[in-house]
Amino acid sequence: MNYGEQTIRFLNKPRVVSGYSIVGPKEAAGPLDPYFHKRIRKDDFGQKSFEKAECKLHMSAISGAIIEAGLTPKDIDVNIGGDLLNQIITSSFSARELDVPFIGMYSACSTFGQALIVGASLIDGGYVSYAACSTSSHFSTAERQYRYPLELGTQMTPTSQWTVTGSGCTLLGKTGGKVFVESATIGKVIDFGISDANNMGAAMAPAAAKTVSQHLKDTGRSADYYDYIVTGDLGIYGSKLFLKLLESEGINAAGVHKDCGQMIFDKKQRCPQGGSGAGCSSVVFNSYFMHHLKVGAIKKMLLVPTGALLSKVSSLQGETIPGIANAISFEREEDV
Repeated sequence: MNYGEQTIRFLNKPRVVSGYSIVGPKEAAGPLDPYFHKRIRKDDFGQKSFEKAECKLHMSAISGAIIEAGLTPKDIDVNIGGDLLNQIITSSFSARELDVPFIGMYSACSTFGQALIVGASLIDGGYVSYAACSTSSHFSTAERQYRYPLELGTQMTPTSQWTVTGSGCTLLGKTGGKVFVESATIGKVIDFGISDANNMGAAMAPAAAKTVSQHLKDTGRSADYYDYIVTGDLGIYGSKLFLKLLESEGINAAGVHKDCGQMIFDKKQRCPQGGSGAGCSSVVFNSYFMHHLKVGAIKKMLLVPTGALLSKVSSLQGETIPGIANAISFEREEDV
């Protein structure tokens, strides 16, 4: 059933069965450390390459969510995953270790939202009983793919964000737990002409604002319906732009807005605008927000993972950076 033009309402309330997060040492040194499930001591995670390390992170997140739910891989009907590497090799290489049907996803740093929407839709339609929705990113793999070789020691610009090293997995199911996926708004690709690959917050903010505005319009809600409206990784500057764009449409979300990229690092860690990456929203949601939803401190939240749809080829060819954002509404049933 649809709420409006772009919003799906899930009638059968797909449940959040479990969540798991694993992060690198820099992320573990940040303010959200008490909420992460596992932290690795070195970025290489004992592997021969950073790509293999990211694959191990991704696999650990999926396995962790399954174990936390008291299930085995045989109970999982589908793994829906994605990452930032060419041909999403982290997700597909992780999937080969699982004897589970796999759907590969790519929507840049908004991939986690896309995975959640597909997983919730499959459960709501009665096609599967359990869906593992996972994403990952790694600073060292993303930097050398999208920007410069690590050996150059290139300095970050004032508008840069630090790609999160980590992976998160949310296990959705037909039954289990009080937290459920209430609805989802599928976003449109928006391009405001930003071409600076080191200013992704500005590229993504317009898409985030359009998706949130459409969600509120479709559902007939105001921003304060939610305890929190949480963007994926707009960073400090991108978040300010996001709120300004909403204000231009008569929406005041400043009191309920949080950004995963802003939350995961603090000012002492020398990350100019905060964090980013496909793993950013998934590790923050599956740690900090999952905890607060489960204990009832948060009753309703709108998660809006954001993505900058660029590649190293498009940047070198002078293309602008389109943005995408999808919104997923989570609610918690009242205690009886």
